[in-house]
Amino acid sequence: MQHLTLFTLAITLIATICLAKSPYQSVLQHSRIRGRQHGPNVCAMQKIQGTDKKYFTNCKQWYHRKICGKPTVISYECCPGYEKLSGEKGCPAALPLVNIYNTLGMVGAATTKMYSERAQLREEIEGPGSFTFFAPSNQAWAALPTEILDALVSNVNIELLNALHYHMVNRRLTSEDLKHGSAFPSMYQDFNVHIHHYPNGIVTVNCARLVKTDQHATNGIVHVVDRVITAVTNNVHTFIDTDDDLETLRTAVAAAGLTQMLESDGHYTVFAPTNEAFEKIPPEMLKRILGDPVALRDLLNYHILKNMQCAESITSGTPLETLQGTVLEVGCDGSDMTLNGKAIIQKKDQLGTNGVVHYINELLIPDSAKTLLELAQGSVVTTATKLFVDAGLGSHLSGSEALTILTPQNEAFKEGVKMTGELKKLLKNHILKEQLSSGVLYHRQELETLGGIKLRVLVYRNSLCIENSCIAAHDKTGRFGSMFTVDKVLTPPMGTIMDVLKADDRFSLLVGAIQTAGLTELMNQAGPHTVFAPTNDAFSALPKADLNKLMGNPQELASVLKYHMAKEILVSGGVGSHTRLKPLQGDKLELNMRNQTVYINKVPVVEADLMATNGVVHAVGAIIKPLSPKVDREQADDPIRTASSMITDSRIGVKNDDLFQKVRKSISSRTMTRIQ
Repeated sequence: MQHLTLFTLAITLIATICLAKSPYQSVLQHSRIRGRQHGPNVCAMQKIQGTDKKYFTNCKQWYHRKICGKPTVISYECCPGYEKLSGEKGCPAALPLVNIYNTLGMVGAATTKMYSERAQLREEIEGPGSFTFFAPSNQAWAALPTEILDALVSNVNIELLNALHYHMVNRRLTSEDLKHGSAFPSMYQDFNVHIHHYPNGIVTVNCARLVKTDQHATNGIVHVVDRVITAVTNNVHTFIDTDDDLETLRTAVAAAGLTQMLESDGHYTVFAPTNEAFEKIPPEMLKRILGDPVALRDLLNYHILKNMQCAESITSGTPLETLQGTVLEVGCDGSDMTLNGKAIIQKKDQLGTNGVVHYINELLIPDSAKTLLELAQGSVVTTATKLFVDAGLGSHLSGSEALTILTPQNEAFKEGVKMTGELKKLLKNHILKEQLSSGVLYHRQELETLGGIKLRVLVYRNSLCIENSCIAAHDKTGRFGSMFTVDKVLTPPMGTIMDVLKADDRFSLLVGAIQTAGLTELMNQAGPHTVFAPTNDAFSALPKADLNKLMGNPQELASVLKYHMAKEILVSGGVGSHTRLKPLQGDKLELNMRNQTVYINKVPVVEADLMATNGVVHAVGAIIKPLSPKVDREQADDPIRTASSMITDSRIGVKNDDLFQKVRKSISSRTMTRIQ
């Protein structure tokens, strides 16, 4: 029964909200549904604890019980246009339909009613007509600075009357008529009032939030707002042009050629950095940006949103696109408006005819205005950045060359790493000779480094790698170069697979086995190849007689070795939770990654990603055996069976059960001896 009730509620919610005509109506309908258990025409409201701010509730806010990061409490009140009746549940009665003057006293705007009488506006709003009154709440008048209020009430017949007339439109406008971006001539010299109707249901007039809407009267309609609004006559550029606190910004706007845009029609949001914000930037960096028209334009456009966002429209963090093309996270923390999580806004809602200005005390510098060295600072690649500079490569990273830098994360380096000649050479091969985006890279593409070598791009289902280093974060695209954050220090390919094996003493037995099996030429061919290379320890784990027998049979030896090879290149970063690889001979190889270790058919890799010009080598400490389709998990992990698999599995051409029992007995004896 409970499930049926929840289902019915969900269907009602969806149907009702879908029928709503505007975002505000959707939120109002949701509040009605949440409040209906308390009676007819009851709306659920969310009040931010410690404040008087109340909101109709949407689904997200209802379940999170937070607005602007602050906890809320739920209250149940009469929906707009209704009132309680003594002894009855809910709000069954519609408010009496009276004129605007009397309506003001019933909807929490008694102070506006009082000032209307003092300004001799009462007769007008009691008489015939069809008006819309955006009436400041009692709290809005109380919050008005004393000097402004004194100036209004000291000249009630002019200043106060004009101020009240600016809150009025000479026609009836319901909430449905208040479309986003619309403007209506007020009754004060036809100066427009500016409406914004946001997707979260917030409606503002001149950035004042409508807290009670659609209070109908015989001669119009009343919308209660949370602040006293003032006439808007200047565009957003005028704020920048006339405020001494924005002198540096004014100079920058002129140099970037943005003056005309900020004077044109539009609905811009400008986060205006003060002189103090510019002074916080290192002088050399600021001088470079101010002297570079492209970087300067990107910097300024990063401070301008494509849409107008009043402070009251923000109830949670929202990514909003800038004119520069990237996004800013615009949010709020209590009463503070935030940018990218920081409360850096000093002054809010300076409204112009074509947008709104918010003053900020910290300059926002987009990646597109930064050098490679600046991109890397203050991130998870500080160790690599210092090493690049110590290696004498700083001029490449701070200059105007078109480059891409592969920067390993801090954890990719051993603690206390020291600069050496080899490390300098290696770091030079972390810088590519062109500016790239990861989005244009393709499988087996070759990229040339400043060190003069070619690196391969390797594309896998869930990773994008350059040799053994896989990209671990989104690209950072700077003014001239790009930065790829990678998970490992790059291992450039050095010689063929055969060269790699010969250069490592751990593989001396494997090298001999490859030569015996006649696979040397294969390991020197172009490839690509992936080789799971058994170390000397892996061969030594076999009984000597069995090892000798295997080495004396080139055909069987070739079968075993080919099961350790694949005709494609797979680095450790390309291994997922369930990866399959087809060997040169035999059934599939099953690979997975556990605790940063790659396993092949349950055999762990002891060292991964030994890069070669024709493939990659992964060192394994045991001979890899094929897995039976119905293999018992404990049996599959048996190291004794693993070590002896080359002579027990028919799928790679060897079948000798008696020999397997002898090998098992031999290895068991050795294991017991070590334990004892």
